[in-house]
Amino acid sequence: MTIPEAVSLAEHRSLPLVASDRPAARLALDLGTATGWAMQMPDGAIVSGTMAFRPGRYDGGGMRFLRFHSWLEEMARQAPALSAVYFEEVRRHAGTDAAHIYGGFLAHLSSWCEQKHLPYQGVPVATIKRHVTGKGNADKQAVISAVKARGFVPSDDNEADAIAILLWATETQGGVR
Repeated sequence: MTIPEAVSLAEHRSLPLVASDRPAARLALDLGTATGWAMQMPDGAIVSGTMAFRPGRYDGGGMRFLRFHSWLEEMARQAPALSAVYFEEVRRHAGTDAAHIYGGFLAHLSSWCEQKHLPYQGVPVATIKRHVTGKGNADKQAVISAVKARGFVPSDDNEADAIAILLWATETQGGVR
């Protein structure tokens, strides 16, 4: 399968996603200009990749977010059984631009999930790293190595992070609705 590219967070962030009888898909995202993604399909297969949202030379400031929204729509078309979205919850950024870009992606993702009535949940960076490597302060290479040890072949750290988020979700959150 080739993929090209809620419930209110305030009300339901702490509620576990519950299992149902229908097959479901989960999407995990490492938000950023190079967004890592991983999706568990209804049959249990996991597909992943990285999608770049770098602005073009003549793009306005909002074009990356419009492309992100279109990409989310395409993901939903490719996986109509999508029932939950998980993302890396970043609390600190190296610079102002990175913080603004992350905030823009998060705003678009959360509004998209609300519109689609999809539950979504942020997962703290240390939680993801601890789950996949055993250390909450593991570096990028340790996460990549841990994901590879599980049989995946990520193209970069963004894809590795998305796979790690998905592994956390599937191994700690049980079924999805």
